Amino acid sequence: MEMDPDVRRYVGGHPRSREDAERKFREGPLQEVSGRLGVWATILKSNGQYVGRCGLYPHMNSSGGLVAGEATLSFYIARANWGHGVASEAAKAFVEFGWKQLELSRIVATVQVGNGASVRILERLGFDLISTEVGPRSFLKFALPSPEQRNRRE
Repeated sequence: MEMDPDVRRYVGGHPRSREDAERKFREGPLQEVSGRLGVWATILKSNGQYVGRCGLYPHMNSSGGLVAGEATLSFYIARANWGHGVASEAAKAFVEFGWKQLELSRIVATVQVGNGASVRILERLGFDLISTEVGPRSFLKFALPSPEQRNRRE
C-alpha cells in the first residue's frame, strides 16, 4: 500500500519505499496505543489477510492540544480491497466503538479534496461537512456528534 501511488495520492501524495514506510511505522502507528485510541491493523475475516489500517486517534486542535471527548476517524485500505465494503465496515465499527466504549462526544474526519469514495463513506455514516481547508493540498473536514448530542439538538 505504501508503494502504490493510487493508495498514497490522498494520504501524502507520493509512494514510499519499504524502508521509508517501516521507519514511519516505527515512529508513528506502531507506537503503543494509549487509552484505547489508535489506528489498528485491518484484517479480512475470511482469510486473515492484512488489508490496511483503521481506527480512532486523538483529535488535536490547531494549537496541537488534545480535544477532550473527541477522536479522529481514519481508514486506509489496500487498492485490491476497494469497493468491497471493507472501509465502510471498519469505519462503522469504529464509530460505534467511539460511542459505546469510549463515550466520545464527537468524531471528526479529514479527507483530501477529490477523494470521493471516502467522502461517500462518511456521508453514509451521517458525518456533516463542517469546513474546507484550501491550500497546496486541500481538505474537507467532517464531524459527527454523538447520538446524545444529536438528540439534544432535536
